[in-house]
Amino acid sequence: MADSQIEEIKNKLNVLDVIGGYVKLTKTGINYRGVCPFHTEKSPSFFVSPTRQMWHCFGCGKGSSIFDFVMAIEGVEFPDALRILAQKAGVELKRENPQLRTERARLHEILDLACKFFEKQTESGVGKEAEDYLIDRGITKESVKKWRVGYSPDTWNSLTDFLIGKGYKREEIVKAGLAIQKEDNKGDSYDRFRGRIMFPIFDLNSAVVGFGGRIFKQQNETAKYINTPQTILYDKSNVLYGLNNAKLTVRKLNQCVVTEGYTDVIMCHQAGFENTVASSGTALTMQHLNILKRYSENLVLAFDMDVAGDSATKRGINLAQEQGFNIKIIESYGNLKEKADPADVIKKDPKIWQESLANAKIIMDYYFDSAFLKFDKVTPEGKKEIGKVVLPAIKRLQNKIEQSHWVQKLAQMLGVTEDVILEELAKIKADVAVSGSDSVENEPKSEEKSSSIEGRRKIIEEKVASLILKNPDYVKLIGKDEMPLFSEKIKSFFESLLRVIDLPENQLEAQENKKDFKKMFESASGDDSDFKNFIAALALKGDAAYEENREEEMQLCLLQLKNIELKDKLNKISNNIKMAESSGDNNRVKELVDEFNKLTKQL
Repeated sequence: MADSQIEEIKNKLNVLDVIGGYVKLTKTGINYRGVCPFHTEKSPSFFVSPTRQMWHCFGCGKGSSIFDFVMAIEGVEFPDALRILAQKAGVELKRENPQLRTERARLHEILDLACKFFEKQTESGVGKEAEDYLIDRGITKESVKKWRVGYSPDTWNSLTDFLIGKGYKREEIVKAGLAIQKEDNKGDSYDRFRGRIMFPIFDLNSAVVGFGGRIFKQQNETAKYINTPQTILYDKSNVLYGLNNAKLTVRKLNQCVVTEGYTDVIMCHQAGFENTVASSGTALTMQHLNILKRYSENLVLAFDMDVAGDSATKRGINLAQEQGFNIKIIESYGNLKEKADPADVIKKDPKIWQESLANAKIIMDYYFDSAFLKFDKVTPEGKKEIGKVVLPAIKRLQNKIEQSHWVQKLAQMLGVTEDVILEELAKIKADVAVSGSDSVENEPKSEEKSSSIEGRRKIIEEKVASLILKNPDYVKLIGKDEMPLFSEKIKSFFESLLRVIDLPENQLEAQENKKDFKKMFESASGDDSDFKNFIAALALKGDAAYEENREEEMQLCLLQLKNIELKDKLNKISNNIKMAESSGDNNRVKELVDEFNKLTKQL
């Protein structure tokens, strides 16, 4: 690939547009920040610099060009990242370079050709009947075209023969998930999808990675839907149907509606609800949630769920709750009494769906209402069953103040004391509370949470240190009341630096370290090799994210440190309030509540 084409792609694409397609970014000065997609964090340490056309994360240390970003987030090599970005830039790559035709690239070509083949079948015969069926369901011709819905002929090898005729190998077609190899003849295969309405599944760049095939007319088929198996391009646990078309609206509205079916998504988008996706025939997974968190932490779920059961759907919802998502559940569709899918509701009247979205219940209200409707709160047995449903949901809440609210509510509704509820809550094990997570290890222990807070504090300290490394005079921005927010090591260094800077100019010139503040940082860091490496890396490569408006960044970092300190104090006061309430010390409770409210206003 000629360097000229790489430069052409760089010139036509803006780093902000490319990364903004994957990560929710907010403006801060002349730069943008967001939550890093490459490691777990709650506070953003990922920066994008439009002026430098670069990105960098101060949490995990990753950063570079748009090519490196796409390689990392898509999990691909450079040739595939080049293909993705060339498509975005509208640059036609030269095909003569064989390195560009990687296995992934060939499979992408095969899947796109297959999609065109299926689309072509809707022009006549049974394929036309399939399209008419979709139109009868309420899907317009425009939507059929937009979502590239097609039809697979009810024959054994029509697609395979077509692709072989285009120069692709049978084993490649099998690897793409479009054909199944015969057990009795390894050199032969047959089409996986036959006589089905075909819904192509797209990645975030709108490239076809797989298909979902819906039964049509066959009498002897048992599966209503069959999907592409796992391939090097398609993993159902890592793909959300429709997110390629929904991501911008999800970010704009700061809300994502998750349904169960392909037609649900198509009908929602067609009716103007373009922040809708589907989980592609599987429950929500950790990978799904990690992707969704790039765009919004607010989910509205249109799932069937038995609150007292142990379904995969419920486990996925539990995992989302444990990961800190704000979740709402669509419980009913207006006055419709019969069971219906979102697609059916929208076909009947889009306003009903709009009202359903507006009336979606907060997940905790949903658990409470469902449990109290299902079980008798008067009988001991009923109280016990209600507790089985509601207590694990309370346990999953990350915020202790919020948890305390629901403990009080449950105690009042059951007519028992809060102490009883707290005793039962303590009995619930972490693996029960986070049932449905990919691993019990996902439940953060108290010491891990504390470590996470300290880790965040350390990251911000390092940001402040990096800014002062660029301009030592910024140490003067740290007020006396802010100095105690830093660790003893950093605080000691800052105080030393202040004394040096305050010396008269002629004395300052005599200081050995005046031209090498890095030495002073290393001296302050002692044996902390991580901190030394961080400073060394900044000194060598420069800090693109903070090139300008550093003073604004400095003030923001100090504000974040104050918030961390305040939140820590609020959690301690919240625990003290509970203890005072348990001992019946009302005066102490009032005193603590006043202190809590006073601190809250400072956040």
